[in-house]
Amino acid sequence: MLLLNIDYIPGGKEFEALGIAKGTVVQSKNFGKDFMAGMKTLVGGEIAGYTEMLVEARQIATKRMVDEAESLGADAVINIRYGSSSVMQGAAEVIAYGTAVKFK
Repeated sequence: MLLLNIDYIPGGKEFEALGIAKGTVVQSKNFGKDFMAGMKTLVGGEIAGYTEMLVEARQIATKRMVDEAESLGADAVINIRYGSSSVMQGAAEVIAYGTAVKFK
């Protein structure tokens, strides 16, 4: 499965758009890490626990998007986008979406 963030397929390949493929996940940290993250906000700097959480969530969302694209019979996903939002304190939703395509 190719994941391409382009508007043009190299080599001039023609493709058929099959639809939007998406993957989403809501991820949270455990209480201990969430508490330590709260303490970190007092002194500033990167909150590594949340960075790790979002990286893991993006990987899960990407895999779910790829799985959905494969179920549509796609050869690739193009124009991939990511979004995130806070669902509740300490939890974030991450969504990955793109256009599932089949090469002709």
